[in-house]
Amino acid sequence: MANFMFHQEVEVWYVLPALKRAIALKMKEMGLKQTDIAKKLNLAKSSISQYLKNKRASKVKFNKKFEKEIKKSAANIVKKGNFMHEVENLSKKFKKMGCLCEIHKKYCELPLGCTSCE
Repeated sequence: MANFMFHQEVEVWYVLPALKRAIALKMKEMGLKQTDIAKKLNLAKSSISQYLKNKRASKVKFNKKFEKEIKKSAANIVKKGNFMHEVENLSKKFKKMGCLCEIHKKYCELPLGCTSCE
């Protein structure tokens, strides 16, 4: 029997930690210091340290097209400082691009009648 998870669980356990990590890495590439990244993302400095060492977040891999979206969001967060707004936008784009379904298929069986990407 296949493992069953609600699509919200997949988002919370796999996608959101991976998004936070990806945003932190992009901000590091932009030249921000760990303490500045932590402030912008409203996370502990130790969390950012773990993200940068690739130890704490989900190992979800994003495709190249979505990587460009993450880079844009990281730049917006640096300029405007609205982390949660950008994560919400990224999550919507992630679903719209069908990426959530790809992650769902990798970690568990898609629920019958799932419409999470619509």
